[in-house]
Amino acid sequence: MAASAGPEIERLIALLAKLPGLGPRSARRAALQLLKKRDQLLVPLAAAMTEAAEKVVACSVCGTPDTRDPCAICSDPARDDGLICVVEEAGALWAMERSGAFRGRYHVMGGLLSALDGVGPDQLRVAELVGRVKGTGAREVVLALPATVDGQTTAHYLAERLSGSGVEITSLARGVPVGGDLDWLDDGTIVQALRARRPA
Repeated sequence: MAASAGPEIERLIALLAKLPGLGPRSARRAALQLLKKRDQLLVPLAAAMTEAAEKVVACSVCGTPDTRDPCAICSDPARDDGLICVVEEAGALWAMERSGAFRGRYHVMGGLLSALDGVGPDQLRVAELVGRVKGTGAREVVLALPATVDGQTTAHYLAERLSGSGVEITSLARGVPVGGDLDWLDDGTIVQALRARRPA
């Protein structure tokens, strides 16, 4: 941090540096840009963040952030209740929605199992998923988790937990690159991966 910056600026830089993809240098550049364009960027951003902090909640059904509960997707009567797509975070859900290929419901896990990071099933929305599958009469659960070690470990664990439920468990086809997140994929890849899903 810049030694000559006041505590307010240093706090802004420190908070920006905690965002994914922003290190100390990028955070410093972002802070300077925000301060330089105070009326166009900083003030509207601060207002949007305040409004989001006050109004956005996690959907009690699927776990995605929205300004209402249940969220817009869970409230949509045109969605297929028998199809649940399990994703790591809301960013993956938004990527799936952007593709327009999936018309079922979602379940946001809130992360992935990770022994290295000390994340176990109790820290994720596993029990809620099991309860939804049993309570809604779902016929298929699509495990749309990253093709990473943690993603595949989580998918395997969920498939085991749901194995006695009578629901078909599928996962995205390998059109999703190893180490890739849904958030970064193009729409065509997501569409093809959904169409070519297979038993997990």
